[in-house]
Amino acid sequence: MALISLVDIKVAFGGDPILDGVRFDLEAGDRVGLLGRNGAGKSTLLAILAGTLAADGGEVRRAREVAAVALMPQTVPATIGATVREAVAARSTAAGHEIDRLLSSLELDGAAPTAALSAGMKRKVLLAAALVGKPEVLLLDEPTNHLDVFAIEWLEKALRDYAGAVVFVTHDRAFLERVATRIVHMERGRLTRWDCDYRRFLERYEAALAAEARENALFDRRLAQEEAWLRQGIRARRTRNEGRVRALLEMRREREARRTLGGRMGGGIQDAERSGRMVIRARGLTHSYGTQQIVKELDLTIGRKDRVAIIGPNGCGKTTLLRLLLKELEPNGGGSVEHGTRLQVAHFDQEGRQLDGAASVQESLLGGHDTIVVNGQPRHVAGYLADFLFSKSDLTRPVRTLSGGERNRLMLARLFAMPSNLLVLDEPTNDLDIETLEVLEEWLAEYAGTVLVVSHDRAFVNNVATSTLVFDERGGVAQEFVGGYDEWVARRAAQRAGGAGGSGARGARGAANSEREKAERRRRREEERAAARARERGKRLSFKETRELEELPLRIEKLEQGQAALHERMSEPEFFRGPGAAIAAANARLQELERLLATAYERWEELEERSAAARSGA
Repeated sequence: MALISLVDIKVAFGGDPILDGVRFDLEAGDRVGLLGRNGAGKSTLLAILAGTLAADGGEVRRAREVAAVALMPQTVPATIGATVREAVAARSTAAGHEIDRLLSSLELDGAAPTAALSAGMKRKVLLAAALVGKPEVLLLDEPTNHLDVFAIEWLEKALRDYAGAVVFVTHDRAFLERVATRIVHMERGRLTRWDCDYRRFLERYEAALAAEARENALFDRRLAQEEAWLRQGIRARRTRNEGRVRALLEMRREREARRTLGGRMGGGIQDAERSGRMVIRARGLTHSYGTQQIVKELDLTIGRKDRVAIIGPNGCGKTTLLRLLLKELEPNGGGSVEHGTRLQVAHFDQEGRQLDGAASVQESLLGGHDTIVVNGQPRHVAGYLADFLFSKSDLTRPVRTLSGGERNRLMLARLFAMPSNLLVLDEPTNDLDIETLEVLEEWLAEYAGTVLVVSHDRAFVNNVATSTLVFDERGGVAQEFVGGYDEWVARRAAQRAGGAGGSGARGARGAANSEREKAERRRRREEERAAARARERGKRLSFKETRELEELPLRIEKLEQGQAALHERMSEPEFFRGPGAAIAAANARLQELERLLATAYERWEELEERSAAARSGA
């Protein structure tokens, strides 16, 4: 029996329903990843599961054995308790030693006053409060926001070992892959269950969207034909079939009721004049806060089009390192930072200090002018903000009423309105939905300038970074490694096993500061680059794979033609009056075609990416 069942739940806040007759069963042991765009109703669904919000219609059924349901909200309450320990104890009946053990695991100081904590640390306290009682049902709304990579890795293990049922909302793709045993997707008021992990969900969802688009196109074509029939001359209207007219009216209502997918961010990043080949060079950079060493004897060169990610624990000095590299802060332990020529910097501020909560959306965009110059051409502000998914009615909304995702999109709109050749992004991914994250990654890939980014989003770092500056779990001195997050994890594992011992690092280690050791580090770095180039050459397609890449588009076209013909046949009213065996065979063939198409598209993308990588590395 399900722990919690939702039956025909309906919720609307004006306009289209957020939840439109959805059904959902939460079983013991489930780890459900709840996905959907910003505003799709994910937090609303969690509140209904928690019992803190009543639905407009439908029924919530709870099993008797569900004694406790804990909800970690996305928004931090104004007050959560005097101290960290009191805040956790007030939300749980757990024993004192259990609270202390969990606080230690999350590296939280129980005696610390909550009023002095950052928003991210307060969310960590709320996470501890949700976990410590070990409830039968655990509901987490964006649990990874503002957590560093080490805390996220700890949370992943804790949830995989968790005995109860877990439902979580997250836009962290790596977290989804590692934790979710099934996916529930919210879209257009509907809720769809996918009994698979996140990677397989992506494949199946793309195939489902393609099938839906083809079905809608077929429906629209039939509707247009029927409309043309109705508009025929006098003789045709006199002899028309009234049943056909009623069917046409029903088709009109169905088309009007169709809810389309939300928009996708458009536009891109404005490029400024090209910078010099060398963008930032640090030599012997050393800086401390009291007894905490941020960097020590750091030698670093960032060239044009490099994408450098900075990762590490919260409070270790990532933002401080950014300020040092931007020359906003002078190193107090020695060393120097040199900037290249013609730099134009655009800076995404983690704390949102660039936005005035009382100002409107339009006023926040470069002073609220009616027009904005984009790539040398004037554009009306409404059209430009529409690229960032803001409607005309949003232009007069105060910034303080925006959600976290909307606020970040507005900051990106401000940032990309300014031509630049060096983008500095401090935690740009918080609160952005997965679709928006993927668009941002595409824009950064096409950007002609240099990117310096602080992020805890491991998938984002993997997809964007060419190298990483890493602070270890203890917040130790930053070191540089080739590649993204996964490459650093592999190197870390090798070090712990007594392997390479950090041969990819260019940052200084220990007290080594001699010129000979610096030269040795530079030599190792060049070896690492050469090895990376060799690996890239190894990705070149074989003759057989080249032929396969050439033939795949024709194969896909034939599969799509077969699928379209089958859809056409199955859309005829007489089809489902035929033999049951024929209907079952057609459905099975349709599923097989969808599987073959998904496999062909995946293979095409894989070979195309490898071919493009080989061409760029040639």
